[in-house]
Amino acid sequence: MKKSRILSVAVGAAVALGFSAGALATDGYQLIGIGQYAVGMAGAVVAAPDDPLSAAMSNPAGLAFLTPQAAFSAEIFNPVRKTNLGNGEIGSHSNVYGIPAIGWVAPAFAKNWVFGGGVYGTSGLGVNYLQNLSSNPQMPYGGYAQAYSSITFMQMAPSVAWKVNDRLAVGASLNIAAEQGSFQQTLTEYAPVIVGSGPNGPVTQVAPVTGGLNLSTPSWAYGVGATFGVLYKVNDMVTLGATYKSPVMFTPMTWQGGAQSLGQNGPFGAPGQYSGHLNYPQQVALGLAIRPIPQWLISVEGQWINWRATMNSFTIYGPWSTGSYVQLPMHWSNQWVANIGTQYDVNNWLQVRGGYTYGSNPISNANTGNNLLFPAVVQNAITVGATQKLGMGWKLTEAYMHEFANTITGPVGTAPFGPQAPSATLSENSFGLQVGYDF
Repeated sequence: MKKSRILSVAVGAAVALGFSAGALATDGYQLIGIGQYAVGMAGAVVAAPDDPLSAAMSNPAGLAFLTPQAAFSAEIFNPVRKTNLGNGEIGSHSNVYGIPAIGWVAPAFAKNWVFGGGVYGTSGLGVNYLQNLSSNPQMPYGGYAQAYSSITFMQMAPSVAWKVNDRLAVGASLNIAAEQGSFQQTLTEYAPVIVGSGPNGPVTQVAPVTGGLNLSTPSWAYGVGATFGVLYKVNDMVTLGATYKSPVMFTPMTWQGGAQSLGQNGPFGAPGQYSGHLNYPQQVALGLAIRPIPQWLISVEGQWINWRATMNSFTIYGPWSTGSYVQLPMHWSNQWVANIGTQYDVNNWLQVRGGYTYGSNPISNANTGNNLLFPAVVQNAITVGATQKLGMGWKLTEAYMHEFANTITGPVGTAPFGPQAPSATLSENSFGLQVGYDF
């Protein structure tokens, strides 16, 4: 039984679960879009922001071309996750989450300047696996593994934008974020335990013996970063957009934990304080929006996300027997994402839209065993949406997203326990409703 593998390499992935991660159709664990206009366009809004949420979160320069307005979005997100830890496929029991978001834009302190922003968050993401293990040569009496993780991520993005002229705008957002994380990764084995002595020697009894990592006390961490954007209208048909998002650097999450164990041959941790950083990666996006006719919009976008800088490994600091920290490898690659969205104005009160997004998989098959508790492996998503202009400044926007199931499978012998090859499968669905008001 490869106890040390499941307890050391999977925990880092469990900690990383969820984030602005693991929610909505995800590129890695990043949302493809904030708000239902962006979701309906499959995230292709860097060159075509149309409401405060899509502008503040994707390209703050777009705020300069918006009228004063506010938007509130509520979304139901349904990720379906399965894994094979080496002893049969199991599913997670936490599959439904709520995602709220709110955005606004209004005139600022000088002509052609606007102030806006947005706040969004997840209601709590994670996995909840229970793997029962039958008797085997390594565990004659059997046992079970528990894997639980929960992370809540919230971000506020106050933004300013300057309309340089009728064609050019620039903008910036201050990304103020908070995350809360807790997780447990334990392996329980039924084994003979000495409970006393008798005339014939020690008296034993089969009892559960649990080891692993249990850092389940919730912990808050706070971070800050920035987004810079530019939007340029070449003419009435063509618009270009570009953004750079800096890393969001977080304070460490800290946990008060009891005795920890990374397996029989791994390091042990004494009761005390443990901590770890989980930063958000830098990224670049370029977009092109075209209107072949005034009522038809086509928007394409390309992104680069620097996952390798933040998800190559996860370091947990604490009173370990081998030193002040241990590193849990995950080996994520940087990701390339391509999005395309289209919108058509049917009439003065109805707009319909749809889109497609593709993202390269940041987790390779070779590293499946390191990321079984965080299967951020989806690659292809389709979206549809619509907006109804209800009059008196009110509008209603809906969007649906389906991310097709994708599976990665690791080499035989790399599963945490059991003879089968490790695998991870993920598919996603979401439906959202957004209310907007033009002042």
